[in-house]
Amino acid sequence: MNYLLTIGLLICSNIFMTFAWYGHLKLAENSWFSKLPLFGVIVFSWLIAFFEYCFQVPANRIGFEGNGGAFSLVQLKVIQEVITLVVFVAFSAITFQTQLKLNHLIGFVFLVLAVYFIFKG
Repeated sequence: MNYLLTIGLLICSNIFMTFAWYGHLKLAENSWFSKLPLFGVIVFSWLIAFFEYCFQVPANRIGFEGNGGAFSLVQLKVIQEVITLVVFVAFSAITFQTQLKLNHLIGFVFLVLAVYFIFKG
């Protein structure tokens, strides 16, 4: 059951991370936010990223096989990267109306293959 908790925590972590890294680009459309100096935007994003760490660190501790979890270190990293990509695609589609192109889909297929080969060994 730890593997489900780990994946859930990683998903939550990535939602915060994606908003911290890219949300300020959308928030810049608001006058109050666009007036912030770059340092203010960095602090704003950093405060959001704090919550990312509140989910990421427990996910890795719970999920790591050295702590009784289900995943090796490499597996945790690959899961993290795939979740990051899925969350980013959803975020960019919802927030920025980004369209996926064929080259994006081909790249995603290769990432899925990477997951397969990482977990195969």
